[in-house]
Amino acid sequence: MKTFFERGVRLLELPLDLGPRGLLLVATLLLAPAYLTPLWKLTMFAPQYPDGLRMEIYSYKLEGGNGGQDVKEINVLNHYIGMRELTASEFTEFKWIPFVVGALGLLFLRAAAIGRMGTVVDVLVIYVYFGLFSLWSFAYKLYTYGHNLDPSAPIHMDPFTPAILGTKQIANFTASSYPRAATFLIGGFATAVLLIAILHLLRPPQRRTAPG
Repeated sequence: MKTFFERGVRLLELPLDLGPRGLLLVATLLLAPAYLTPLWKLTMFAPQYPDGLRMEIYSYKLEGGNGGQDVKEINVLNHYIGMRELTASEFTEFKWIPFVVGALGLLFLRAAAIGRMGTVVDVLVIYVYFGLFSLWSFAYKLYTYGHNLDPSAPIHMDPFTPAILGTKQIANFTASSYPRAATFLIGGFATAVLLIAILHLLRPPQRRTAPG
């Protein structure tokens, strides 16, 4: 067991070559478009809405289709079933997600500058935790929206969970929810960093031995 931990410590102390450090730098810069593209998209179709209602979730805002009118129309429908309005102020995630992504990007740049495998692994673990927590937060938010319905609403509906991933039938609406570009960028970045680490560790020992 002691040998196993000692070997793990040695692996974490390995220096990164210029190639992996450069790739890490490039991958980190690719996080910037995550601010400009949507994380998630929700679409709703019904007989009275043959063209559908659309809403995209960014890291800092909600944006409805049809010039923003779709969010207003969705909120009108939500009023009739007793669901709270979908507003940016309701999503506290908009306040911290951009900050956390930016902070993690700076930490990865720091890891590339330090050039130690252990530093990269530390930030990668935090990054993966942040991604999983964000997904849980999004799912929980949708759950609370569908389960905290006003009993005095004009139309009574049993509590429900809106579509989180995939397609779901809710009353006469077919609702679909799928990740968009920013989510793939964030997930792809984590995958790229993991591959950089694995490929570096698989290099011949004489090419990756820590100094001293």
